[in-house]
This record gives sequence, C-alpha cells and structure tokens, in this order.
Amino acid sequence: MNWPLEAFLSFLAAGAFGIIFNIPRKTLVSCGLVGMSGWLFYRSYYLMFDDPIQATFIGAFIVAIVAHILAKIFKMPMIIFSVAGIIPLVPGSRAYNAMRNIVENDYAEAVDFAVQALMISGAIAMGLVFAEVLMQLYFKYQARRTQKKMGFTQE
Repeated sequence: MNWPLEAFLSFLAAGAFGIIFNIPRKTLVSCGLVGMSGWLFYRSYYLMFDDPIQATFIGAFIVAIVAHILAKIFKMPMIIFSVAGIIPLVPGSRAYNAMRNIVENDYAEAVDFAVQALMISGAIAMGLVFAEVLMQLYFKYQARRTQKKMGFTQE
C-alpha cells in the first residue's frame, strides 16, 4: 500500500468534485483535505479489520466531523465540505460490477456486488447522520455551558 499516493489521489478526487460542484474557490483545498482524511481513516480501518462496510462508516463519520469543523471555521454550510469529501468513499466500482454482471447474465455475482454497494451506501449515510447527531449534541452542550457562564440559565 502506498499511503502518500492514496492520500494524494483522494485529495485530488475530492477537490476535483468540489470544482464540478462549483464550491467557493477558497474552500477547494479544505474539501480535498476532508476527502483525504475520510479516505485515510477508511483505509486504515479496512487494513486493520478487513470490513469495508464498517470502514466506510468510520470514513463517512470522519468526513462529517471534519466538515462540521471546517464549516465553523469558514462560516459556510457543512454540505460544501461533506459532499465533495464523501466522493472517495462512494462504491462506484461495486455498482458498476453489479450492472456488468447483470448484462453478462451472471445474476448471483451481480446480486453480491449490488448488496455490497447498498450496504456501503447505507454505511455512508449512517456515518454522516451519526456525526450530525453527535455534533448537534455537542453544540447544544456548548450553548448551555455558555449560558451558565453568562448567568442566563433557566431552571
């Protein structure tokens, strides 16, 4: 495995999709970093535990957390960072192989690839949602803490 090459390619993919999605120019590098961080966490988990579905969940979770942090820093919507950042995790080759096997009348293999693609897509969605819930809980906790410091508590 070539870590620097994978990091560069995932950075490039996320940044290129940022260009396609017409995101602000000043956030292109950040979008690339979001995609790269998600991919490197995905790859690390996959190499340790050999489970692409759980690894995708971890990668999507990291993408959403980093996207939230960058959204606060840049004062922009989180979706700018998360959409481009999630691109390296999308199971495009599995979906392609499912369709190819359907065309070749190898339905058993097609179902296997399709199920993998659907499970990975679900893991992406769950990773994004879990991170969103976690960040909302954190923001609510932080707001309450700030209110207590300023003496605005309602009990």
